[in-house]
Amino acid sequence: MATSPEKDLDLSVIIPARNEADSIGSAVDGVRGVGARLGLAFEVVVVDAASPDGTAEVARRHGAEVIGQTQPGYGGALLAGFARARGEWVLTMDADLSHPPQFVESLWRARADADLVIASRYVPGGYAVMPYGRYLLSRVLNAFFATALSIPIGDLSSGFRLYRRAALRELSFAGGNFDVLQQILVALLRGGYHVREVPFFYQPRLAGASNARILRFGVGYLRTVVDLWKQRHDLNAADYDFNAFYSRIPLQRFWQRRRYRAVTSLLRAPGPVLDVGSGSSVFAAQYPGVIAVDANPAKLRFLRRYNRRVVLADAGRLPFADGAFATVVCSEVIEDNADRNLLAEAARVLAAGGSLIVGTPDYGSWRWPLVNWFYSRIQPTRTAGRHPNPYTRERLRAELERLGLAVDEEIAILGSEVIVRAVKRAPA
Repeated sequence: MATSPEKDLDLSVIIPARNEADSIGSAVDGVRGVGARLGLAFEVVVVDAASPDGTAEVARRHGAEVIGQTQPGYGGALLAGFARARGEWVLTMDADLSHPPQFVESLWRARADADLVIASRYVPGGYAVMPYGRYLLSRVLNAFFATALSIPIGDLSSGFRLYRRAALRELSFAGGNFDVLQQILVALLRGGYHVREVPFFYQPRLAGASNARILRFGVGYLRTVVDLWKQRHDLNAADYDFNAFYSRIPLQRFWQRRRYRAVTSLLRAPGPVLDVGSGSSVFAAQYPGVIAVDANPAKLRFLRRYNRRVVLADAGRLPFADGAFATVVCSEVIEDNADRNLLAEAARVLAAGGSLIVGTPDYGSWRWPLVNWFYSRIQPTRTAGRHPNPYTRERLRAELERLGLAVDEEIAILGSEVIVRAVKRAPA
């Protein structure tokens, strides 16, 4: 349906184009027909890269708005389209009809609880008709980079996508050529956004000559893969904690799972468990009854798909009443915060007779510096530096005692991380 410039739109369709006069009219007509059938308030924006064949004129005749591309490459076209889009959702598609307009409806209907929906050739039910050599190279590149970047997506190079515009506004990426697709995907995952794939039957373009080559995809990926790998494995990435539990790095996987077993073995009291500084850990995501508190909104955004009981708050100023919880967990948090009030806050919200489970590296052990150094060698995004608030086993016990808690059980991981359970004494 037609809309005035002031009205909010449901959908913006962005079509990058260069020398697509033979197909752009059919592409625009097709998506306009789908939008009308779905009853959407929508716009179609063609981003034209100074096509000499009349692409812009054809697109305008068929009802599209045409804007010029100012930055080079496919990434430049997307940046221009995103900046112009007014819809709550933004769809990107090719101009050559290899992305059939009728499939827009499938993407639209799959958008619930997702921030990005990808038309995927490489999930069950999807298929790609293309020369075997190109198909094989495409599959190898997608599999390699999905593995290297720990991205659980089958078709990273599909540009047929539906984005939630609110998520796009949170992103920062450089543009470039076809590697922009991976930049956007990594940025979304780093921000805790939910990505979904729907099976798509890909067929070759119906008109004109292709402006994309699979080899160019590969070169673009290789130029950015190191930087993207660092982003995916950064401690502040939304899904870092969750992915560490399933890490391909044996030491990291061992440590995360040993810590999980230690914490869960120390749980005693029934009822809700408050996890302070939860991050996006498997414990916060999957252990029954956990209420997760963290100051990183991206980690909580990721966590919500597994556990809806999340609270955005500072661990030093918990928004709960005194004595509200029978069990409080604070694992790998106190050493990273110069605020020395964290243990006191955890003790405040703990009920008399309740258990506080605390884990931290033991700087009094000769093993911790060795383990930390080794860990930094195999996980380059992790530094081997000293935490801002380092604890020893003795200091931890003394602070808990001062707060009126008595340690009744202790577990050590490789003699370098200490996890204790302390029981809060009843008031005298």
